[in-house]
Formats: sequence, structure tokens, C-alpha cells
Amino acid sequence: MNQLIKKLRRYEIILRKVANSHLQGDHHSIFKGAGLEFDDLRPYQYGDDIRTIEWKVSAKGHGTFVKTFKEDKDQSVYFLLDVSGSQDIGSKERKKIDLGREIAGVLTLAAIHEGSQTGLISYSDTKEKIILPGKGSRQAVKIIKGIFSEEKKSQRTDLNGMFSFCLNLIKKRSILIVISDFIDTEYERPLKALATKHDLIVLQLTDPIESALPSLGIIPVYDKEGGKTTWVNTAFGGFSRKISSSFGTERQHLKEFCKKNQINYLQIDTRQDIVLPLMELFKLRNKTMKRG
Repeated sequence: MNQLIKKLRRYEIILRKVANSHLQGDHHSIFKGAGLEFDDLRPYQYGDDIRTIEWKVSAKGHGTFVKTFKEDKDQSVYFLLDVSGSQDIGSKERKKIDLGREIAGVLTLAAIHEGSQTGLISYSDTKEKIILPGKGSRQAVKIIKGIFSEEKKSQRTDLNGMFSFCLNLIKKRSILIVISDFIDTEYERPLKALATKHDLIVLQLTDPIESALPSLGIIPVYDKEGGKTTWVNTAFGGFSRKISSSFGTERQHLKEFCKKNQINYLQIDTRQDIVLPLMELFKLRNKTMKRG
């Protein structure tokens, strides 16, 4: 565990240095923007967002006033980690589950460092690990142990179930960071509901083998979630091209869905070092904050 924390801390230090040099220290905004509460009223100034105008007060005829907000110091950050069987795809060096754990671990350390209350929900088609939000180094260790736990009740995926569970569990507006390959169906409705209620970030994990299956003739394909083997003719009828096209279409659909519903989206590949993709996430969050 000590070696694991040292590794993650090293990643976070690198991340922080790069963020400081390129974003003038605004990297922490990845954990800001969700927990805002009403503070006061002030006169409208040119350039203010019209959505912040307090119409009832302004209607009294003493001028136009806007609401100001302050950061909610007790805001929470939840990591929603998909640990189903499809996450085990990848090379011996790094599978999607390894990538997801690295990302969740690094961002946990960053969130704790920023003083956010941080929690974990890992899910397959059932609740695997629930750690309610807390602060401090003990909480960081607790979450990291939960992230890297090898114990699992199920191999199956149910993103609909995970998002519905989170809708019922998390009542206060929070930052939710979903880490999954999104290889599932019928999850859009609860995901949209989460985006309406919370500040949502979607990190889609991918691996080259999913969309670049070589033409090898008839091969056995083991479905880890279903626990059975199917023989597939990869050389028949442009099988590889169909697989590649299907994955590409589904990823594009998720990306467009996230854009439409104001969800921060980022795809991360198992071949990538996590520093650069997460820098993209920081930039994305900063743009969102400026627009908001």
C-alpha cells in the first residue's frame, strides 16, 4: 500500500507541476464549480451572466441586481468506478481496469489535497464498494484501498443500475466523476438525470484491441461477463470492420450525448500516459467554468 500511494503521489506531483505551468494554477477547478451557494446581491454590471439576475428584487424598480455565490466548502467529489468484467480487456502491462484505478487514485489524492470531501462508489451490476465522502489523509488511504480491491461480487455490467443507485444515494449537488468503458445499453436516462442534478464528468476508457480486431479466422472469444466461450469467424463478411465501426459509432454517440447534456467528456486509451489526458480534462473544466 505504501508503494502504491508513493506511485500515485508521484503522478499527482507531475500533474500539479504541468498544470501550474500551463494553466496558471487553475488546475484545481476540476474540483470546483459544483458546490456553490447563494451569498449576496449586488448591482448588475456589464458582462454579468443574465442567468444570475434576481428578477423579483430588480422588479421593485431600484435597479437590476444579480445574485453572487460563494464556494460551498463542504462540497463532495464522488468517483463512480465501473469494475465489471469488460474492464479487464487490455494488454498484460495495462488493462482498462488498471487505467481506471490509476486515474481514480490520482484524482482522489488531488481532491483530498484541495480539501474536498471525497467518496467512492464502485459498481458492476451490483454495489461492490461504497465509501461515503470524507476529508484528510485517512480518507485518501481508505478510498485508494477501495479502488484497488480485487474482491468482486459480479463480472456483469449495469450502468443503468449504477446511475439509478447514485441518483437515490447522493442528494446534495456534487461533482461526480464516472470512470467506465460504457460498454452497455439503456443507461442514458439516469445519466441525463445525474447531469441535471450534479456536476458530471465522464471518462470513457478504451483499448485498441476492442476496435482493431485482426482477421485471424475462426477463434474462441471468451465473454468474461457471461462466463462462456463463443467461436467467431473473424475473416467472414468484414467482421473486423463491423466491430471497429460499431465501437466508433457508440463512442461518438456518447460524446455527442455528453455535449448535449453539458457533461464534461474525455476518452482515455490504455496506451496513454494519464498525465496528458488529465491535462485535457483540466483545460475542459476551465473552459466550462469560464462559460458558466
